[in-house]
Amino acid sequence: MGSPALNAPAVEVHDLVREFKGGIRAVDGLGLEVRGGEIYGFLGPNGAGKTTVVRILTTLLRPTAGRALVAGHDVVRDGDAVRQSIGVALQEAAIDPLMTGRELLRMQGALHGLRGKEARGRAQALLERVGLPEAGDRRVGGYSGGMRRRLDLALALVHRPLVLFLDEPTTGLDPTSRAALWREVRSLNDEGTTVFLTTQYLEEAEQLADRVGIIARGNLVAEGTPESLKSRVGEPTVHVEIADPESLEGARTALAGLGRLEPADERAPTRVALRTAAGKSAIASVIRALDEHGVVVEFVEVETPTLDDVFMAVTGSTLEGAAAADPTPAGASA
Repeated sequence: MGSPALNAPAVEVHDLVREFKGGIRAVDGLGLEVRGGEIYGFLGPNGAGKTTVVRILTTLLRPTAGRALVAGHDVVRDGDAVRQSIGVALQEAAIDPLMTGRELLRMQGALHGLRGKEARGRAQALLERVGLPEAGDRRVGGYSGGMRRRLDLALALVHRPLVLFLDEPTTGLDPTSRAALWREVRSLNDEGTTVFLTTQYLEEAEQLADRVGIIARGNLVAEGTPESLKSRVGEPTVHVEIADPESLEGARTALAGLGRLEPADERAPTRVALRTAAGKSAIASVIRALDEHGVVVEFVEVETPTLDDVFMAVTGSTLEGAAAADPTPAGASA
């Protein structure tokens, strides 16, 4: 299967609407575009509509109105073509625990027209790719959570899809397994696969996504690169700790031309806070200016806005997974 031109739309959504009984609009006029060859992070609180959007894009649910195309195919009129073009690893995927990983891969291959030696070879290649060659002949019911998620990914890759949909791919994984899956997603993307990633973990989106879309109340409320989204919330803040509180005014005078000084805090007489778009790049200038004014610096640190700040600003809430996230790769169910 050929790959789409880099940066050509892999997913196009126009005025998408999905209503449920009682007139409830889970998706309300949504529009978005995912470029070919990028990783697109799709974020949203529970009930925002992101799961409904993914189900529409993967032909599991019909839209009430509007239009959606995946790999150039209309999800309503060309459902078969869409399904041949996509790989899907959803949270609710049902896998027979009595079958082995190899059997499941060969069965998936058969569904896509692979037979005999080709099916066996593809199954072995994918088991090796996701780090399960020694577990391929074990029943899936005995797999750990990390092994199960890696098998999910392998099953989604059997037919070499153009667009890969991953729904909370690191759910329940330990840090080592999460990091391994992240590496595999990056590798697939480097090979040209477009990845549509839904997640409730901001660390995951920031580490993997080229662009992020945030959905709330059934519509897109923010979109852009992680850095551009964070820049909308505010500039980085350079925090300077000086040695002598008597030097505070001198320090503030020295830094006044480098950005916007935060008001002095009587509870922190040796702390100066400077907002500047330069962020970490301003550290050298800050230290040099303070040295020229005879101010002794204890330490300097830079605080930058986070995707959690962005999410709060545009939705009015924090993402459920954000509070539980740790500095290592993390994931949670949505």
